[in-house]
Amino acid sequence: MRIGEKRRFRRDPLKCIDILRRRSGADVFRLPHGGYCVRDAGLAQTLLRSPEYHTGKSGFFNELLSTRDAQVEVGHAVRNFLRAGLPRYRAELTPAVTALPEVSRWPAAGNTLVHRCLADLLLRPQSPVRTGGLTDRAMRGGVVFHAPRAWQRARAEFPRARLLAALTDEVRHRRQHPADEPRDVLDALLGVCPPAEVTDRTLAELHWLMYRAIVVPLSASLAWSVLLGCLRHTSDEPWPWPADQVVREALRHRPVPWLLGRTVPHAVELGGVAFRPGDLLSACPYLMHHEEGRWTAPDEFRPERWAEPGEHGSYVPFGAGPYSCAGAAVAQTLLTESLTALTRDARLTVTGGDTRAVISEGNVPRPFVLHRTPRPGGLAHDREGR
Repeated sequence: MRIGEKRRFRRDPLKCIDILRRRSGADVFRLPHGGYCVRDAGLAQTLLRSPEYHTGKSGFFNELLSTRDAQVEVGHAVRNFLRAGLPRYRAELTPAVTALPEVSRWPAAGNTLVHRCLADLLLRPQSPVRTGGLTDRAMRGGVVFHAPRAWQRARAEFPRARLLAALTDEVRHRRQHPADEPRDVLDALLGVCPPAEVTDRTLAELHWLMYRAIVVPLSASLAWSVLLGCLRHTSDEPWPWPADQVVREALRHRPVPWLLGRTVPHAVELGGVAFRPGDLLSACPYLMHHEEGRWTAPDEFRPERWAEPGEHGSYVPFGAGPYSCAGAAVAQTLLTESLTALTRDARLTVTGGDTRAVISEGNVPRPFVLHRTPRPGGLAHDREGR
């Protein structure tokens, strides 16, 4: 990547990739950091859904699991546990939102909010890892949410190593004393990862991978929903849209996974370009969600579009096809519940809001300040979750 492109990418990564798309006359264009991106939403859907590009295991799990069937089983086990745990998440939301100061700095405050509400589902409170405060220190030390600077990430390696060692001990203990029913995500993983196939250490790493894969994108998507909703609606009246519409539009307007890569398994031609085995091809949800002709006013944040029939173009905030996120519906519910709790009986405004993204582990909003002012007595409109 040339120096000028690096600067443009840092200033506004999504605008940068949109400029590259517009400059390219081909259906597939080269990305500045390597690989190729599909320009047309129809071709992108082909890339995401066609079995031709989905041979073997998903790269998400690295080499932690030996087969694709094992990957699918793990994804379903975690999704089913979180779905069953939705009432527990809702119960945590009210005290967590109440504990927020009237003025809070986001996305950091949203990270804390989501983590607090999910913590007991991810790892039960009686676990020595929790009682020893290791997950809380991981939250503050750049282990859960990767720190922006290289020296901060290097410093986070020590608490990360301690955490994984403690999780490995916890896995060993639970395998010796199995629970009758899963109490947290770790138990759900233990139920589908037999010791003969997954070692204690590998299962600890798998749990931490899932831990972060749940908390990090949920927190970023919630922050985008809050920011974009506040920037669009600036009056003193309650938001005019249901929380679900705001969440869906935030996932469209600023999808957290901004590139979905596929490795070409064999020589193939796509969009008039010949690719060799091993080449990296990507679909860009951001471009797909902003394609003119498929969406009305695609660059505008319009939650109301989700009440308009025939309005929707290609929508892939959680991917599509065989490698799509197994927990998409659960994640949508968690986000909607969280935003509903934040907006209920309160007026939200922001200062310092900037819709340019920072590419970290996905698409993350730049820091902004949220002012959450409780409404005296509350409003029936708010209590209905709008």
